Amino acid sequence: MNYQINVTRSSMPTYEEYCEEIKELWDSHWLTNMGTKHKQFQAELERYLDVKHVTLYTNGHLALENVIAAMNFPKGSEVITTPFTFASTTHAIVRNGLVPIFCDINEYDYTIDADKIESLITENTVAVVPVHVYGNICNIEKIRNIADKHGLKVIYDAAHAFGVTYNGISAANFGDASMFSFHATKVFNTIEGGAVCFSDDGMVQVLNDMKNFGIRGPESCAYVGGNAKMSEFQAAMGICNLRHINTEFEKRKAAAERYEHMLSGIKGIKLCKAQAGVKPNYAYFPVVFDGYKYTRDEVYDKLKKENIIARKYFYPLTNSFECYKSFPTAGENKTPTAKYIADRVLTLPMYADLSIDDVDRICYIILS
Repeated sequence: MNYQINVTRSSMPTYEEYCEEIKELWDSHWLTNMGTKHKQFQAELERYLDVKHVTLYTNGHLALENVIAAMNFPKGSEVITTPFTFASTTHAIVRNGLVPIFCDINEYDYTIDADKIESLITENTVAVVPVHVYGNICNIEKIRNIADKHGLKVIYDAAHAFGVTYNGISAANFGDASMFSFHATKVFNTIEGGAVCFSDDGMVQVLNDMKNFGIRGPESCAYVGGNAKMSEFQAAMGICNLRHINTEFEKRKAAAERYEHMLSGIKGIKLCKAQAGVKPNYAYFPVVFDGYKYTRDEVYDKLKKENIIARKYFYPLTNSFECYKSFPTAGENKTPTAKYIADRVLTLPMYADLSIDDVDRICYIILS
């Protein structure tokens, strides 16, 4: 019983399935530059996510950074976002020469508090970058209404929301664009990878230019672009994993339901409630320790001593990073709900192959 249980574990096809998928690459020697696997994977994602356009990237961060750049906002413009996220979200905004304006989160699903967005809008505001957290979906209706009222773009960081639907609509269809991460730790992975989903036909060429040096032909370079292309090997992994994604969700669901059975109704332990109309992906299992007999950090240490690696996620808040101290709304005390949750939340191990026995073992340690 002393084997290590990590907070996540990458889902993979069988060795034989992946080898069969990449076999033709040894015939073609075409390993990158939007080859047959890239095109096949892109088309399959557009069908699965029920979205008009998908542009694939080598990772989710460059996908987000590029789609923000594609909006061509004036340098120094303000973008309202949440500090309860991974560093990548805020970095993508700042690396585009924009100013993040940090909005607090709500205490129920830990997404951006849509009721607080409008008070942060100024004449310099150009966009909102909300984050779907742990697979929980933001208040998309209110955010859209605010954006329409003030003429703002909405770009979702949907890194946690692959396969999630709201009222039967894929999360890929929300906002002006949605970014997905296909990192190895995500519910769906392409080893490393990411994508931008959108409906505007005019963005297809722009995003392709950005990720491929602006090259449009053997003797044509129309844009000062970079290099963020997904390789054929990444795309092949995506093709394989997409075949099994619904089975992966069901396995994760079983683990999540066992956690809920074991930890529900315990004084001082707060679990996320299911969102109305949302079909979840069971990407993470967050627990907030608030008035429990052990603090979050004590639970983390207890689990670690038993070779179980949980994660303080998201902690610390991005508005507390030293690199953002000079920004106008920096400082975690300005987002008190986010600080409160960040100081108490722990994501427990969650992956498709996590056994019910291991879930029980984790819960017994927490409850002992």
